[in-house]
Amino acid sequence: MNPKQAPVADPYFPRHGDPRYRAHRYEIALDYRPGPNRLAASARIAAIAGPEPLREFTLDLADFRIGKVLVDGRPAHYAHRDGKLRVKPAKAPAAGAVFTCEVHWSGNPRPVRSPWGGLGFEEITDGALVASQPTGAPSWFPCNDRPADKAAYQLTVTTATPYAVVTGGRLLSRTTRSSATTWVYEQPAPTASYLVGLAIAPLRQVPLAERAPGTVPQSGWVPQPLTARFEHDFARQPQMMRLFEELFGPYPFDGYTVAVVDEDLDVPVEAQGMATFGRNHVDGRRGWERLVAHELAHQWFGNSVTIADWRHIWLNEGLAKYAEWLWSERTGGPTAQRKAADAHLQLRGLPQDLAIGDPGKRHMFDDRVYERGGLTVHALRCALGDTAFFRLLRDWSTAYRHAVVTTDDFAAHAARYTDRPLGPLLDAWLHRGALPDLPTPAAPLEPSGAVAEPRPGVLGGTGREAVRRFLKDRGT
Repeated sequence: MNPKQAPVADPYFPRHGDPRYRAHRYEIALDYRPGPNRLAASARIAAIAGPEPLREFTLDLADFRIGKVLVDGRPAHYAHRDGKLRVKPAKAPAAGAVFTCEVHWSGNPRPVRSPWGGLGFEEITDGALVASQPTGAPSWFPCNDRPADKAAYQLTVTTATPYAVVTGGRLLSRTTRSSATTWVYEQPAPTASYLVGLAIAPLRQVPLAERAPGTVPQSGWVPQPLTARFEHDFARQPQMMRLFEELFGPYPFDGYTVAVVDEDLDVPVEAQGMATFGRNHVDGRRGWERLVAHELAHQWFGNSVTIADWRHIWLNEGLAKYAEWLWSERTGGPTAQRKAADAHLQLRGLPQDLAIGDPGKRHMFDDRVYERGGLTVHALRCALGDTAFFRLLRDWSTAYRHAVVTTDDFAAHAARYTDRPLGPLLDAWLHRGALPDLPTPAAPLEPSGAVAEPRPGVLGGTGREAVRRFLKDRGT
């Protein structure tokens, strides 16, 4: 996306966010009491005004009691209703100026309403979790709730000592005083507001990989009774990480954390440097390993490389879906071609009236966006051949690391890897309802390489050299 392009409102959620400024850093402090579900909090937001003096601006925030609002340290006039905190500074920040806004709020956090049910901060049986995609972040903190407005975050959470606090980023400190513990996390990478994850629950930490130079730190936070099942189900995640680094480029964050809550969840939830799974996703049989791959792949596709607005959601979900197929292919399961055929058969039985390149707000989480998105990626692989295709994927995630993108950006990027015009292919898959024929490669796709099982007692195990040899043999 052109950095000089003036930001505009998200067409699917025009009431969310304020394009007149952009956030640079959030420093959020929460005091949360799980029993009464009571929150007292403050946030200091460093931001940059747009091309006009900022005489008024808005933050998205749900129904809380506002204590005070300061801009550059001075009390500001404000009004708070219908999920919007409207702020009038005593002195308007000049065009392009850096300014700070400080907000204090309190109340009982709860999910915000949406066409997909409640989103955001939610009580669970013992604790709370945050699942904000796409517009749930205002359920617990004031923010410029636009996916394109990415910022650094520091999150300080004080809660009862038996509870762990889990979020993405690096744990800076954990301090216990009396019956409360304060956890301080730092996420320096640019982060969209919907990708700030949080779990507060009685969990224990489980390391997922032996620490070694050059490896990504990985761990799980899991209810004690689920530890053995978790260790089995997530044992191959370190190998998955290594393979995805080979295919998609270096992992874009400081580490990766998986939280498992003692609650059934419809689907896992990705966040920046983190994913949250329900107890129903940990069955001791790796029955949900495709979702482990899907959520990990989002760290590249969706979290680091972030869509400019929700029209482009296929870029997140189609690439993460294809990562599932690649993991299956590389571990001796069904090939990507077989997965594509299954998805194509499924889509043939569904209405063919959805253009996934702009599916509309109502259908942005439709299964067809995911499955047809994966098929779109596979169609590119078939058209380009493996060598060019995997170079395209890796270059996409590295060239646009921590950036904001659109479908047009992806199309322009893909065009650099072939002399063949890709416009008709992408138009058919992304912008028309009728389902194209099943994509088939002009030449056979390369055979899969096996990933070894972890050695007993060693999470992550071996197999890295096998993967490296396979990729080297393929010439990628």
